[in-house]
Amino acid sequence: MSHIALVTLVVRDYDEALAFYTDTLGFELVEDTDRGDGSRWVVVRPRGTQGTGLLLARAKGEQQGASVGAQTGGRVGFFLHTEDFAADHARMLAAGVRFLEEPRHEVYGSVAVFEDLYGNRWDLLQPA
Repeated sequence: MSHIALVTLVVRDYDEALAFYTDTLGFELVEDTDRGDGSRWVVVRPRGTQGTGLLLARAKGEQQGASVGAQTGGRVGFFLHTEDFAADHARMLAAGVRFLEEPRHEVYGSVAVFEDLYGNRWDLLQPA
């Protein structure tokens, strides 16, 4: 085993999730394939990287629908590394991203918690 290729993020709607991750966060669309049964295989990842991607999976049924925005029980579940915290933080604020705190400078790096369009919590993090 060499790496984790994808992490599934359950979303309410493919297109609204895709717009948030590509237009607002600046991720790149890796794949958007119609699976023929009303579902799609939609993968995004931070622009210019070859690492782990997010599989945006539309919720099916009540149980999956209830998990949209709460996949990690209110904890930060996703960690977005940056090489220029100040620039990315400013760009994300200008794009309308909701940060839950002011930037902090910890021994491990600069960090601020933000929410995606569904309320999932992310760290924007520039490691020290």
